[in-house]
Amino acid sequence: MGKKVVTFGELMMRLSGIGHARLVQAASLDVVYAGAEANVAVGLSNMGIDSAHVTRFPDNDLGRAAVNSLRMQGVDTGHILFGKERMGIYFVENGAMQRTSRIIYDRYDSAFAHIKPGMVDWKHVLKDASWLHWTGITPAVSQGAADTCMEAVTQAFQSGVKISGDINYRRVLWKYGKNAIDVMPSLIAKSHYIVGGVSDIENCTGLKAGSFEEAAILLKKNFSSVVAIANVDREIVNASHNRIAGALWTESGLSRSKTYDLTHIVDRIGAGDAFMAGWIYSILNNRTSQEQVDFATAACALKHSVEGDANMVSAMEIQDLVSGVNVGKLLR
Repeated sequence: MGKKVVTFGELMMRLSGIGHARLVQAASLDVVYAGAEANVAVGLSNMGIDSAHVTRFPDNDLGRAAVNSLRMQGVDTGHILFGKERMGIYFVENGAMQRTSRIIYDRYDSAFAHIKPGMVDWKHVLKDASWLHWTGITPAVSQGAADTCMEAVTQAFQSGVKISGDINYRRVLWKYGKNAIDVMPSLIAKSHYIVGGVSDIENCTGLKAGSFEEAAILLKKNFSSVVAIANVDREIVNASHNRIAGALWTESGLSRSKTYDLTHIVDRIGAGDAFMAGWIYSILNNRTSQEQVDFATAACALKHSVEGDANMVSAMEIQDLVSGVNVGKLLR
């Protein structure tokens, strides 16, 4: 079994104002295709890891453009499905200084929301994979998406594939009659690596804790398959200036990264996905817990300098930041 990583989730069309323009003043919008799980696949591909993304698109030129956007980044698109429904969309207004950034979703009744169990041959998709990644966004989209995510996780678990989940609680998405706590525990129970903060863990499992370390210990106690829990702590000074630090808990203890002072943020969307990709890369390359959290947090920090959702940086660039080499220089 190689190091191929499979991700599953919705890819949407992202429409952004040019630069820091407000949506109400925008005469044109920049188009990229992005989604949390696909961002992980793109990040890993740029680090040299084989990755494949599974999703469902409308059978039209927007769906084909989205497929092409993944192919351009080296992501395997051979298992993508197509349907008659629409492309999910979201609009981004990039904040600056004291003005906050904003996202407006328009994803109701998308092609992905209509995915159902049995549409994807997960045994075939996962036959040469070593890893499956999902997020808490996917089971929040629709009952069919939740059931298909469970189908994927179950097949991966039975096949001995490592499973990661960024539980990423999004309150506004759970609109089809289920709450996160009704769905998420069954997915977490079959997963090995979890990204989530104290509030994410409480909202998805009901486990209450006063600190990340306490929450991680409780999660492990209640979900025996989980071997490690990670999270990024973020201090927001303003929209252009954040400070981040990573934390990683295993039964051996808690490891923390250095703090990165991000003073001129270009685009912070997808930073958590960049962390996840960096963490998966580190685990696949047999790094220690401290090395894992250092590398994943450096990947997250670099994402703040990249426009769009996906982290288009190499493993060497990330390692240089960890080591303090070539930081901010002009390389010729």
